[in-house]
Amino acid sequence: MLTRAESDAFGGIDSFQMRFEVTGIRRAAWAGQFYPGNAVALRRTVNDFLADARKTEQLDCKALVAPHAGYVYSGPVAASAFHHLEGQTGVVKRIILLGPSHRVAFSGLAASANRAFATPLGQVPLDLEVIEKWNALPQVQIMDRAHEPEHSLEVELPFLQVVLGEFTLVPLLTGDTTTAEVAEAINLLWGGPETRIVVSTDLSHYLDYDSAVKQDLATAQAIQALEPDEIQENQACGCTALRGLLEAARQHHLQARTVDLRNSGDTAGPRDRVVGYGAFVLGSRP
Repeated sequence: MLTRAESDAFGGIDSFQMRFEVTGIRRAAWAGQFYPGNAVALRRTVNDFLADARKTEQLDCKALVAPHAGYVYSGPVAASAFHHLEGQTGVVKRIILLGPSHRVAFSGLAASANRAFATPLGQVPLDLEVIEKWNALPQVQIMDRAHEPEHSLEVELPFLQVVLGEFTLVPLLTGDTTTAEVAEAINLLWGGPETRIVVSTDLSHYLDYDSAVKQDLATAQAIQALEPDEIQENQACGCTALRGLLEAARQHHLQARTVDLRNSGDTAGPRDRVVGYGAFVLGSRP
């Protein structure tokens, strides 16, 4: 359980009995590899990406889809997603962040009992009271061993820290689960304007450039149509989280727009084997 000081810092969450033991801080596992490990260099890199980001003014953003590769490859595309949260400091107070587990296999979905997730830019506190709501779902379990080595959520945090400043985080990794189970978890924490949802996923993997462009365009069209069943595992490594978001978005009558669609052959890599990246915004018309 939290100490009194920790409870006060995290909103007095010991006002009820939690069903899991709050642990420590999830340290950055990929700083200096996927993105700069120095805080000054990291902030400068993110700001440079944001300055060049693409944007659509068509929707009032409720949810984003962003890639999670090394910044040299996917950073420009990720910035095109997170750019839509700029100017929302103090308005957006909670981020629901979902992505795939690449290194630990499990059934269902994995939440975290850590007090915070850290990057070189500082610590992001977890909304533990909200996570307690998730933990009541049969498909959700507390599994920090899945979060510890995972990059899919970590690499999104510096973008969020730069554009939002202070916010609380609700991280969730997808394992062997269903679209309906993910959508149920998202809907439980849908919230209002204080809450935004981010799904972390890359698109096609290791196709030649022309084949990747064709497949990623088909994926983008399925996202825009809010058709989760049209997206297969070979089209997005985070397809389960993505499908769940699209199902929830359809239930809430949102629309989706493609903001940026490129691959590693467009950013920093060769074109014989590329990875696809997309930035998408989901919301309603302002």
